[in-house]
Amino acid sequence: MGQRASDTRGVTFEDVRVPKENVLLGEGAGFKIAMGTFDKSRPSVACGAVGLAQRCLEEATKYSQERKTFGVPIAQHQAIAFILADMAVGVESSRLMWMKAAWEVDNGMRNSYSASIAKLLASDVANRNASEAVQVFGGAGFNSEYPVEKLMRDAKIFQIYEGTSQIQKIVISRHVLSSWK
Repeated sequence: MGQRASDTRGVTFEDVRVPKENVLLGEGAGFKIAMGTFDKSRPSVACGAVGLAQRCLEEATKYSQERKTFGVPIAQHQAIAFILADMAVGVESSRLMWMKAAWEVDNGMRNSYSASIAKLLASDVANRNASEAVQVFGGAGFNSEYPVEKLMRDAKIFQIYEGTSQIQKIVISRHVLSSWK
C-alpha cells in the first residue's frame, strides 16, 4: 500500500534450537528484550512520522499559494489557512515529543511512556496531515500526478509498526494508572 522500499513480511520459525551461549539475558526474557528495544526504536519511528507530516504541510502550503479560486490563492481562504495552521501545530508538537523521548534514551532514562506518546501522537498527526494535504489539493490530491496521494498511503504504516496506536494507548494508560496508586 505504501512505503514500498520497506520490504516487510512475516517470518516463521519451527523447531529452532538456540545454543546456550547465544541466549540473551536467559531463557524466557525475549519479551522484555523486545520491549526495551521498542523504547529505543519508537522515538525514531515518531521522527519519521513527523518528517512525513512536515512534508504534507510543505506540499499543502506550496499548492495553496499556487492554486487560485475567486481570483486569489486558496491559502487566503480561512478554511485552507486553518487547515495549514492545524497541520503546523501537529508537526511542532509531535517534533517536541519525539525529541523528548529520544533525549530520555540518550540520558539513560526509562522512556516507555514518552516513547509511546511520541509514537502515537506523531503517527496520528502524519495520517491527519496526509488526509488534510489531499483535501487542500482537492481532486488533484487524489491522483498520482501530485505527491500527496503517496504520502497518504505511506502515512498509514506509522499507526501499525513498532506497536499499533492501540498498543501505545495501553502503555500510556498503564503508566497513568500506575502513577495514581
